[in-house]
Amino acid sequence: MRSYAYLGDAVWELHIREQTVWSIHNAKTLHKVTTDHVKASYQAELLRLMEKDLTEEEQEIARRGRNLEVPISRRSNQSEYRQATAFETLIGWWYINNKERLEYIYNQYGKI
Repeated sequence: MRSYAYLGDAVWELHIREQTVWSIHNAKTLHKVTTDHVKASYQAELLRLMEKDLTEEEQEIARRGRNLEVPISRRSNQSEYRQATAFETLIGWWYINNKERLEYIYNQYGKI
């Protein structure tokens, strides 16, 4: 599961960068929009919105991702960080196992 989360983090950021690079031409704004969409709080909220659309198998993948041991600082919101890790785990899993489902998720939840 850790590998899916690691991969999902990169895949999601690339998706967001692809969305923004063609529509935003100011470097400072580009960075701001990108970081706003890859931060833990945003990903946790997306997972909350997606939950109604997840299959039982996907819910289990998210649960396992949420339960991964994750390093966080004392200032971080652990619950939010775990939700974001669950989101990244799903993204990574879809990227490896079901690109059609990943494309569906992008279309439903990944628009900027």
